[in-house]
Amino acid sequence: MTNIKDSAEGRQHEASLLLNLKVFFLNLIMEQKTLWFDNIAVDIKEVAGILASYSELSGEDVEENNFISIDTYLPNDLFERILAFLPIASIFRAGAVCKKWNSIVHSRRFSKNLSSILSRKPWYFMFTSGSPNSYKPIRNDDGYDLIGYAYEPMVQKWYRFELPCHGTSICFIASSCGFVCFMDNDTRSQLYVCNPIPKISEKFEIPRYLIFSDYNALAISVDRSSQSYTIAMVMSKRATHDFGQWILSIHIYCSKAKMWVSPVTETLMGCRGGDDCVICDGVLYFLIYIITELDLTGKPDGLLSYNLSSQSFCCVLINRLIPVPCPLTCGRLMNLKNKLVLVGGIGEQDQPSIIKGIGIWVLKGRDWEEFALMPSMYFQGLGNFDKVFASSGFDDLIYIQSYEAPSLLMFDMKMKKWKWSKKCPVSKRLPLQCFTGFCFEPRLELLPLGMATGQVFCGDPGPRCCP
Repeated sequence: MTNIKDSAEGRQHEASLLLNLKVFFLNLIMEQKTLWFDNIAVDIKEVAGILASYSELSGEDVEENNFISIDTYLPNDLFERILAFLPIASIFRAGAVCKKWNSIVHSRRFSKNLSSILSRKPWYFMFTSGSPNSYKPIRNDDGYDLIGYAYEPMVQKWYRFELPCHGTSICFIASSCGFVCFMDNDTRSQLYVCNPIPKISEKFEIPRYLIFSDYNALAISVDRSSQSYTIAMVMSKRATHDFGQWILSIHIYCSKAKMWVSPVTETLMGCRGGDDCVICDGVLYFLIYIITELDLTGKPDGLLSYNLSSQSFCCVLINRLIPVPCPLTCGRLMNLKNKLVLVGGIGEQDQPSIIKGIGIWVLKGRDWEEFALMPSMYFQGLGNFDKVFASSGFDDLIYIQSYEAPSLLMFDMKMKKWKWSKKCPVSKRLPLQCFTGFCFEPRLELLPLGMATGQVFCGDPGPRCCP
């Protein structure tokens, strides 16, 4: 009789069973009610029987064992690769199973396996605040409690989540490739760069001449291979001698060089920079707002850019302005796979300050190409909100949120599909309470290294699932 291991049919059967085992194993850790693949039916007794034959266990031994030690039967490298494809929260749960699994998820080789995964679906961190542009932690008996929840779209769950801001109010938040950058809102004198998953962050001082300005926009771009990064700040300050003039300046920090440069300073008449900018394919983009006597806050009028690779000291010529695609109440810029995407509030034709819808555009050369318009049922579902809203994105996923309610809407650029997230457990307790947030790519292996003069802070890693 031919041994099943020596036959081609047996090897094919073995491969199929191992695949089924991997799927079963992944779903056990993810605590899902259904398997990832509907067409795969896992017969755990059959899998146990085949694996037992390889380990020279008898049939009685298999019946007596109620569980399978998966890491015993799978090679270590294969086992680690399987773990690497789990959602981040599931990796934390796997690390709590036993000492061996904990050492695996914290090993250098496992970090290398994680880095081989090019991108993950972005999480969205939602928090409450008295202002849409700032985030203040709340003091409790155990210290500072960062009131926030992170949404993981892959498993459709909210987690209690803490941003490592160390008890300070923060503002001007930006993210790139797993890193999150934000400014100290109390003094405007410090910047933080952190990986919010392992709760590791660095802070460093901002030059004194950059502290005082009326409007600030912050962007970060990360080189995944070297884990170095570039931070860009676009600052606008009203001229003291003429309120119609604004001083616009651009300031760049490079983690490799560990220094700031200020390549752009220009005086603008009747317009200013805003609080939103992004780095896309080595170019810094930011919106310009038109200021009038009737509208001192302004509305988006166009897009300006500065090539970071040029490293030249020059002026941002206003005649290079790319007009916005239509009258906008606000605009949110984001880098999706090195494509510049604009999510904007569409204003009424006769009353541009009143929002009537939300659109998505992609920049092609110097022209905006309309990509999607939000259906009215989703627009109304966001609730009552002013002309501004929160929106950010990564990879193929865009998040949109009203400042007035915790409803979170997602748009898949690849599928061109709108979808609500699961209901967030945060609720409105005060009349003036705002809801805002930002998205980031969850990366366990990346560390914000590169600032020798910075201070490193570590916290307790791992999200906690909401009840």
